[in-house]
Amino acid sequence: MTKGYLSLVLHAHLPFVRHPEYDYSFEEKWYFEALTETYLPLLQTFNRLNADNVDYRITVSVSPTLAAMWQDDYLREKYRGYLERLLDLADKEVTRTAGDAEFSPLARHYRQRFQEAYHQFFEHYQGNLVSAFRSLAESGKVELICCAGTHGYLPLLNTQPEAVYAQLYTAVEQHTRLFGKQPQGIWLPECAYEYGIDNFLRELGIHYFFVDTHGILFAKPRPAFGTYSPLITPAGVAAFGRDEESSKQVWSKTEGYPGDFYYRDFYRDIGYDLPLDYIGPYIHPDGIRLHTGFKYHRITGTTDHKEPYQPHIAQQKVAEHAGNFMFNREKQIEYLAGEMGRPPIILAPYDAELFGHWWYEGPAWLEDFFRKVHYDQDTFKTITPSEYLGLGLPLQEAEPSSSSWGSEGYHDVWLNKDNDRLYRHLHMAAQRMRQATVDFPLAQGQQKEALNQMGRELLLAQASDWPFIISTGTMVQYARERIEDHVVRFNRLHEQLYANNIDTDWLDKLKTKDNLFPHLDYHIFAPQQSMEKVATPIN
Repeated sequence: MTKGYLSLVLHAHLPFVRHPEYDYSFEEKWYFEALTETYLPLLQTFNRLNADNVDYRITVSVSPTLAAMWQDDYLREKYRGYLERLLDLADKEVTRTAGDAEFSPLARHYRQRFQEAYHQFFEHYQGNLVSAFRSLAESGKVELICCAGTHGYLPLLNTQPEAVYAQLYTAVEQHTRLFGKQPQGIWLPECAYEYGIDNFLRELGIHYFFVDTHGILFAKPRPAFGTYSPLITPAGVAAFGRDEESSKQVWSKTEGYPGDFYYRDFYRDIGYDLPLDYIGPYIHPDGIRLHTGFKYHRITGTTDHKEPYQPHIAQQKVAEHAGNFMFNREKQIEYLAGEMGRPPIILAPYDAELFGHWWYEGPAWLEDFFRKVHYDQDTFKTITPSEYLGLGLPLQEAEPSSSSWGSEGYHDVWLNKDNDRLYRHLHMAAQRMRQATVDFPLAQGQQKEALNQMGRELLLAQASDWPFIISTGTMVQYARERIEDHVVRFNRLHEQLYANNIDTDWLDKLKTKDNLFPHLDYHIFAPQQSMEKVATPIN
């Protein structure tokens, strides 16, 4: 008998990284790795479950920047070259390890994986993952939801409410157009919530969003059921809170499943281990050693000593951990149902890249878990948030607390001494964008194209990825340059617009380089924006 529900949510996001000006881009490699190690394996996982008629549910948020990259012809062909180099390296690795009883099977395994990735992407899906995920959603077992336009950190953009509205409207419009259906829910970037954001969500037809645990526990008034039932905000939108127990079992560095010593070690890679004259053609052209994806060792322990990876033992661990996760959810839901007198919902949200990229066995764990839930128990069902709301259970009205799922739980990661200076420029640009919609309400021709491109540059500058990277101290120069470049482009377009002297050649280059959101209409940044005023309404 079903006593409660589990809602698994994967957040699929990468910042918009597209650099045709470089033959090799480290940042584009982020995207290619995610395609190969996460998105394609997840598609395989869900399609196998569908083929076997396994009854499962999962929610996947696809960020607009990721969807834009999925559609980009330049990145599609660049990915072909990336995979061809890996396949060339795979052939060499199969030859090099031929006499090694431990590494030879792994080399052949990787060659097969890269061959499968090439076949899937270019032949089976014809390079179109938007279509692949859209077809998957039509099965009814995978719910696709959106995120903010460029993953802007909304609470810190809210000094100009029009900027928040533009981030959200852009996301809903693109999602509806690409996936053929208005999103019912949204993954707020970094799960960051601030009072009043729910008003924008209601206006755009969003029915639910997610917050971190304390966003629910510190709600006003205090919630009767904690995170085990969504709240209804004053604007009438449902807020689901992350469950700490299920999150810890997967996310924790010390206790989470991905840290098991028999799983593949992410950091040990032949890109660092093998001689430069051998591995040189497959790493950075400047000789900078990078991950190649050929990883022959397991985590082993907390020291630098690593033993060879043994996939058959790792698969045994996958089955063990999937069973353990299911058992814990059964006991958790049995207890909560007894205490609450109604079916609870456990919300378990994760970054999609955990599955396959950081945790190599992650997609296999998901598949094994869903199969076990389907065949081996009847205590709970997996469910999407939309389906749970459709049950019609009474929900408490309360205002979630200002919060995020970042370190310390609030806004510190995205606003601190290392990155605070960037916000004055973002706020000024947002003010100028707002005013430009007032000064040029009926722009046509090159003026309209310039205003639309100003909107793209502003959205790209607002991405939460850049202050996060600066705060964590990784790729800081690149993050700073991205913000500065987009703000400089915005300001130069702004100057040319008001001087009535638009450099059309330069504008065309920008439209080619920063080419996401082709349907963007600058009016979405207008003051007192409403759905009826937008030139391209959401259907």
